Amino acid sequence: MIGDKKDNVEFIEEKQEKKESRFGSVKDLLDGSLIANDFIVRQLPYIVFLVILAFVYIANRYHAEKVVRANIELSKEISDLRAEAITTSSELMFISKQSEVAKRVKAKGLGLEDSVEPPKKIIIED
Repeated sequence: MIGDKKDNVEFIEEKQEKKESRFGSVKDLLDGSLIANDFIVRQLPYIVFLVILAFVYIANRYHAEKVVRANIELSKEISDLRAEAITTSSELMFISKQSEVAKRVKAKGLGLEDSVEPPKKIIIED
């Protein structure tokens, strides 16, 4: 009866499941299956947040460097203007001396002369 009875022998191939790694390989990255990975999909909002944060950090750095450059330029301009103001005030003090005014009036030929009398004080009585 052993011969009458059909013994069905089935070979069941056990598929060795590929051990899933969290990060994948370069091949997974290139064919796009890494992005479809469940772990990556769950972490996508956090990844987007980190990318936005990196852009904000870079923009802030560029803005800070721009402000520092502007500050240096303004400091140089202030220094130049301060030196110009000191030079101008010293020239003004020099040309406003009585002797210099008298020389300039004489050179221009205005016909003005120095007063030899001292000034008189005018008193108004009510």
